[in-house]
Amino acid sequence: NQCLDPLCHMCKLPVQNTKNGHARMEQLTNNQYMGGNNMSYMIGVDVGGTFTDFSVFNQETGELFNYKDSSTPADPSKAIVKGVQDVLEIKKAKSETVSYLAHGTTVGTNALIEKKGCRLGLITTKGFKDLMEIGTQRRPSLYNLQAQKPYPLVPSGLNCTVTERIRYDGSIETPLDEEETREVVRYLKAQGVAAIAVCTLFSFINPVHEERIEEIIHEEFPEAYVTISSKLAPEFREFSRMSTTVMNSYLGPVMKKYVNNFRESIAQLGIKVEPYVTQSNGSIISIKETIDCPIKTALSGPSAGVIAAAYIGKQCEADKIITFDMGGTSADISLIENYTPQVSNERYVEGYPARIPMINIITIGAGGGSIAKIDDGGALKVGPKSAGATPGPACYMRGGENPCVTDANIVLGKLNQKKILGGRMDVDIELAKNAIKTKICDKSNLDMKRAANGIITVVNSNMVRAIRSVSVEKGYDVREFSLMAFGGAGPLHACEVAKELGMKEVLIPPHPGTLCSLGLLLADTKFDLSRTKVMNGEADNLDSINEQFDNMVEQGTGLLDKEGVPADRRYFEFAIDMRYQRQNFEISIPVPAGKMTEETLKKALADFHAEHKRSYGYCKEDAIVQFVSYRVSAIGVIDKPDLKASELHPEAPIPAPIEVRQVLFQNSDEYIETPVYLREEFVPGQAIPGPCICEQMDTTLVVPKGWTIHVDGYHNLKIRDEEEK
Repeated sequence: NQCLDPLCHMCKLPVQNTKNGHARMEQLTNNQYMGGNNMSYMIGVDVGGTFTDFSVFNQETGELFNYKDSSTPADPSKAIVKGVQDVLEIKKAKSETVSYLAHGTTVGTNALIEKKGCRLGLITTKGFKDLMEIGTQRRPSLYNLQAQKPYPLVPSGLNCTVTERIRYDGSIETPLDEEETREVVRYLKAQGVAAIAVCTLFSFINPVHEERIEEIIHEEFPEAYVTISSKLAPEFREFSRMSTTVMNSYLGPVMKKYVNNFRESIAQLGIKVEPYVTQSNGSIISIKETIDCPIKTALSGPSAGVIAAAYIGKQCEADKIITFDMGGTSADISLIENYTPQVSNERYVEGYPARIPMINIITIGAGGGSIAKIDDGGALKVGPKSAGATPGPACYMRGGENPCVTDANIVLGKLNQKKILGGRMDVDIELAKNAIKTKICDKSNLDMKRAANGIITVVNSNMVRAIRSVSVEKGYDVREFSLMAFGGAGPLHACEVAKELGMKEVLIPPHPGTLCSLGLLLADTKFDLSRTKVMNGEADNLDSINEQFDNMVEQGTGLLDKEGVPADRRYFEFAIDMRYQRQNFEISIPVPAGKMTEETLKKALADFHAEHKRSYGYCKEDAIVQFVSYRVSAIGVIDKPDLKASELHPEAPIPAPIEVRQVLFQNSDEYIETPVYLREEFVPGQAIPGPCICEQMDTTLVVPKGWTIHVDGYHNLKIRDEEEK
């Protein structure tokens, strides 16, 4: 049988059984690939700076339940454990009924930002100990004489070298001095390091020296956390490979402690399954893999939201989407084309290159908790500093005194002025007004109305610039895209941001405030493997190209075996990083799975020329194209929520508003009477004209005049700018 669901990620795979139109395998030994019986609840948890979100799917009934609670920044696992307990109590379910649990974590990201990683040492080839400080010739602040270099992750005196040298072709020029290596390891142990990073020259071609150094470390210092570059990132470019290795070791002990505590806390609840963690590429990995490669979780939470957005995009038949995930602390922007998120193979994290696959996400300090102020020059600024969950915006009544974006939205009437979170949380508009008055109005010539509206104008402008950076600046026409808004604050600003960009459609998922946690239920297991071997893209090199792919497929098969992925739940994706001869940058081009032939080689070269022209405005079809790095993604497919479309009822009357509120929209001078609806009362097929406000537990949607809401069969809201029609 074949899967009957056209949106299912498994539609290309043979299945043993179909249930409710969605592939569901039977007689599997691993719980993450099972459904039914008494194990029925799938739980996805996204930990944000302000709120922790939960998406709970009942595999038996098809119910999708969403829940939010305040985060606990000091120990994120406390909010997760409490939230899981609350969810199980609400659903009157036993902990044994949880068949799947995954969460996106910010622990690694925060450790890098706050410089709270472990004390570590570095071992490299003699003569290259200062590479982390030297870096490359890239200067992000070329004309700033006071530009600060990134915080050094390796303390002074702990960047050590050993005698060894491997040449560019993998041959050994100087053997490893093992006795010297032992002395270096003993020295680092005496210096109190908790982790060691190992990165030697050309180890991506021949890892024999790095592997022997690792063995010596285990012999002399078995308790140390060790990362060797030839296992983590076997690619060329020494600095980025070294920085990736260093960051991984820097985070290793921190993540190991966190995930082990998290696993124990979940086990104490009586949950039998092993929890999973999201990677920056949007997939999930086991606790063990998280401990081995913590750098892969650097963008854990936001990546899950992009995966869910791609899934919702298929429901809406929108193949070009810009995601707009605005929470309490930050806004994350990404671009999706042909229902596929864009992935980069190198990103800068806290000033250092991380050479691991990550979904392209731009993050700015623009959230509901972003603090507004009048700067020394008398200008109104918003963010990047946030009030977070505690004390939060002034209206939260938790002691906050600074005006935030949320305070402005409440004063403008866009947010409920009495209760939010579906009535679970009280807010005080007078505290919001007082904060804006004392911090903004009294320090400028703005009255209350203009100050509140100005805060929204400034934060919207910040987000418009971020969206342009992933679209217009990359050669895309932003007007061809739909803006998918989610996060607790995204729908509040989406239509006004889209209007400024010239975008005509905004998409709002059914549960936008918890979309990242839903993405955790839609993610697959995925291992990204890579190798570097520079050769010309010619038919004479086909055997060598296929050899690279075959070796990685074998490695990926072993990794999927360890994860317990059944053979008929696996598939592989292939890509090659290409460049013109003498270029120093590459473009990653997908290629068909399986053996590369002369025909597929020609297609890959044509795709490279076309992408080069789209990206840079020109191509040279007669130039020599070099193949640089080869990539294989080993993917294990898991069960996913089966979201069914409902019948459309365009004749259904528009529900009665729960209230009529005075709202001040952008580019308006006066408050206008605006109906406020409960979103759950909308019926698929309805069309609701703006201006209006739509409230639900996890977010509030603001629809200006001239925009119309269209409810589709999956309860997604398609909001279109029809002012010019």
